[in-house]
Amino acid sequence: MRPPARRGRRLALPALLSLLTCSLAFALVSKDVKKEVKQSKNLEKSGISEKNDVDLKGIAFVIQSQSNSFHAKKAEQLKQSILKQAADLTQEVPRVLLLHQLAQQEGAWTILPLLPHFSVTYSRNSSWIFFCEEETRIQIPQLLQALRRYDPSKEWFLGKALHDEESTIIHHYAFSENPTVFKYPDFAAGWALSIPLVNKLTKRLKSESLKSDFTIDLKYEIALYIWDRGDGPPLTPVPEFCTDGADSSCATTFHSFLPLCGNPVKKKDIFVAVKTCKKFHGDRSHCGKTFAILERFLNHSYDRIAWLVIVDDDTLIRMVFSREAIRRLLASKCRCYSNDAPDDMVLGMCFSGLGVPVTHSPLFHQARPVDYPKDYLSHQVPISFHKHWNIDPVKVYFTWLAPSEEDRARQETRKGFKEEL
Repeated sequence: MRPPARRGRRLALPALLSLLTCSLAFALVSKDVKKEVKQSKNLEKSGISEKNDVDLKGIAFVIQSQSNSFHAKKAEQLKQSILKQAADLTQEVPRVLLLHQLAQQEGAWTILPLLPHFSVTYSRNSSWIFFCEEETRIQIPQLLQALRRYDPSKEWFLGKALHDEESTIIHHYAFSENPTVFKYPDFAAGWALSIPLVNKLTKRLKSESLKSDFTIDLKYEIALYIWDRGDGPPLTPVPEFCTDGADSSCATTFHSFLPLCGNPVKKKDIFVAVKTCKKFHGDRSHCGKTFAILERFLNHSYDRIAWLVIVDDDTLIRMVFSREAIRRLLASKCRCYSNDAPDDMVLGMCFSGLGVPVTHSPLFHQARPVDYPKDYLSHQVPISFHKHWNIDPVKVYFTWLAPSEEDRARQETRKGFKEEL
C-alpha cells in the first residue's frame, strides 16, 4: 500500500512523547494531500435546491470535545471562533455545545444516545445539527452557503465521504462484495444531520435499544445505524466539507499540529512493557497479563518513572497510563473477572467507576494501515497500528512511522541551534 503524498513523516515515539506531555492530547501534524475529486452535483435529480434560507440561528454546533483540560481548551477556542464569526456577520449568536459537558448522558461521546436530547431541545428552532472535532476549522459563510443547497425539511446526512477499499474486521467484513459502496463521514471535516432525520432517529431509539454496548469505529457505526439497511438515508457527500483546505470554497478544514505544551516527556520517564510472556503464555491471557504488568510497574519500578506504555507483540503501542491512574486503579481492587477477559473493556469499566476519564487519541489504531481509507490517514501521523495479518510489519514501520530524511535534517538543525545558544 502506497502512503498518501505527504511533506514528511515523524517518528512514532517522538509523537507519543509530545502526546504524553499534554496528557495524551491530539498530536497530529498538518500536511498537504491530494485534493479530493469533487463529486458532480446534479441539483435537479438529487432534490437539492439553492433557495433554502438557512442562517446561524438554525444551526446547533456540537464540538466533539473531551474533558481533558488540553482538549477542553481547544474546544473552547473553536467555540469562540464560531461566535466571533457570527458577530462579524451581525447574525444571531448560534448555539455551540461542547460534547464533554453533556457527559451526564451515558455514552454521550457515541453521539446516538444524545439524539433524543437534541430532538427535544432544538427541533422547533433549528434546521441542522452540525458536528465537528476540536481541530476542525469552520468558515461560517461557506458553511451557510453549502447548507442552503439542501432542503432542511427533508432527511439529510451530510459529510465528507470515506469508504473502505477492502473489507475489514473492524467493520465486521460488511459489504465484502464491494466495500466502496458504503460511505461514512470523516469527522475531521465536520458532518451534519437535518432535524427531520434527528427526529426520525429519536423515534427509532425510543422503540428499540442500541444493539451494541461497545464501539470500534464510531464514524462507521453511526453511518451504518443511520442507513438502517436501506431504510434510512445514505451519507450525502458535500464537497465543501474538507480536510486539506486546498479549495477556497471549503467550509471546513482540519488544521492539526503537535501540541506546544512544553518539552516532550523524556524517554527515561517512560516504562515500556511488552504484553507477551512465555511462562504464562498458556494460562495468563489478556486481562491477567495486563494487571500483572500494572502491579509490577507500580511496585517494582522507580517512583520517578511517570508513564507506563504497554505494547503487544502485534501492536507497537497499545495503552498508556500515568502512574497516578495506575495507583488509583489498583487501590480500588477493581480486577479482571477472569484472566482471559477483554482487558480494554475491564479497564474502561474500572476507570469509569473511579471517575478517571480515558482520553482518546485517533493516532492509536485498532487495525492495519490497509484497513483504513487513504484519505483518512492522510491528515494523521499515526503512533501505532494493530495486527500483522498478511502484511509486512517492518514495511508498515518504514512507510508510516519511521522519520523521513526531511525530519532527520530538521532534527539536526534544531540540535545545532540549541548548541549555538
